[in-house]
Amino acid sequence: MNGRILRLVKSGPERSALDSGEIDAVLDHATRTAHLLPDAQRALMLGGAPAANSLLAALPRQDYRRMLAELEPVNLVYGEVLYEPGDRVRHVYFPGDAHVSLLVVVDKANALEVGLVGREGMVGMSLALGVEDEPVRAQVQGGGTALRMKAAAFREELARCAPLQREVYRFAYAKLAQARQTAACNRFHQVPARLARWLLMTRDRARSNQFHLTHEFLADMLGVRRAGVTNAAVSLQRKRLISYQRGNISILDADGLAAASCPCYEIVRKLTR
Repeated sequence: MNGRILRLVKSGPERSALDSGEIDAVLDHATRTAHLLPDAQRALMLGGAPAANSLLAALPRQDYRRMLAELEPVNLVYGEVLYEPGDRVRHVYFPGDAHVSLLVVVDKANALEVGLVGREGMVGMSLALGVEDEPVRAQVQGGGTALRMKAAAFREELARCAPLQREVYRFAYAKLAQARQTAACNRFHQVPARLARWLLMTRDRARSNQFHLTHEFLADMLGVRRAGVTNAAVSLQRKRLISYQRGNISILDADGLAAASCPCYEIVRKLTR
């Protein structure tokens, strides 16, 4: 059972009802969000609801329905680390409304984002390429739902399902191209333009103009000091493109933010849509 859900359930009777399957969802009053329990999520999927993850939604229906038995609904929490560099990949993740940052860890104090994964793809790509150890840190940037699959089950499905191979390899190419574009962007483009690009990429995956990100997280995403993040955010705020206060970001003018972004945003968007 998801640890966050268990923390929300206080009393003995509530826990008994949870264990017996009498509860379908738990309401978190602090965040005003409802956490649908795995059995209820699975029932919705088996009832014919389309996959929230685009990679899975692209599969033939019979292949997707076969995979459902091995797909476990999970709630990913902001800041949660799914893998550290060198960890063995025990699960792959197909985000729904969650999104996950892929970071190269340079040392204890420094990391740099080289990829961002949302509903368009999967986390744990090294396993699909025949490597069991993860080379990057996978850290949840936007909390939400995902489907998790054990490594052995994923390898079995990948070997038997040609449509899954096609979609996974297409996404692997898109992530490689994104990493290359990010490397060039970090070298040649100014921080405000890079921040604009990154905020638009986050909006596309969160499907919202409002999200929460700390200075520390943004500094890792952009590979700059916190002061650089502050200066870039102030620059975008002065143009009334965003509002940024205590980690709460609102995109006020998406078209203006796109104009302020470097060309890399559009290049990467076309690769991952």
